[in-house]
Amino acid sequence: MAKFLETTGISHHLQQLIDQANETLILISPYLKVNERLRYSLEDRDRMKIDIRIVYGKSELQPEQINWLRELKFVRTSFCGNLHAKCYLNESEAIITSMNLYEYSQVNNEEMGIYVTKDSDSQLYDDIYQSARRLIRISDEVRLSAEKVDPQEKQIIETEIGTPDNDGFCLRCGISIKLNPQAPYCYEHYKSWKRYENRDYQENYCHICGKEYSTSMARPVCLDCYKTHKRLFFAKF
Repeated sequence: MAKFLETTGISHHLQQLIDQANETLILISPYLKVNERLRYSLEDRDRMKIDIRIVYGKSELQPEQINWLRELKFVRTSFCGNLHAKCYLNESEAIITSMNLYEYSQVNNEEMGIYVTKDSDSQLYDDIYQSARRLIRISDEVRLSAEKVDPQEKQIIETEIGTPDNDGFCLRCGISIKLNPQAPYCYEHYKSWKRYENRDYQENYCHICGKEYSTSMARPVCLDCYKTHKRLFFAKF
């Protein structure tokens, strides 16, 4: 029988679901920013040589996430551009929820979810599992490359704007993405921009405040944000 979960229950069962995975682990979430505790659990499952699949879909991974994921030998990461589902499962239990695998969501948002075990409802669990496998099949596997994080740049971001976990905005569509002036697009629109790599191509939104403004890859913020956070852009402007 399925069990209803609220925010704290989702976080608890997600931790348990990862820790108790013995054969396979599937994590499907549009946004991906794993907190420290879940990182330790995933690293432990990786050491146990568990088959771990992660599907994400709404924003580019930050360098810290990329470098961490590359160190996990049994993790395979895929991108699904139209992903909106959030689903987490191992070989015996599953969670369908509104919660992204995103640290901010687990701390600040009001979430709901349904918890299912294979023993209590095998048909429902199997339906979830088959749907999750389908999402993996239609997703594009991402081969992550190492990226370096400039400690000085990271310090500037923390000092001038806040922590690197704060949201930024895609220059082209304005959706919420990770704050990174070096990568101010969502994944989908970065691919479009990458076809021509015109750093001066006019875009629509400020990467920091999200307001409508004529921006570009070369100048990804509005004038007010540039004045406020000038040190962050000193090397680029």
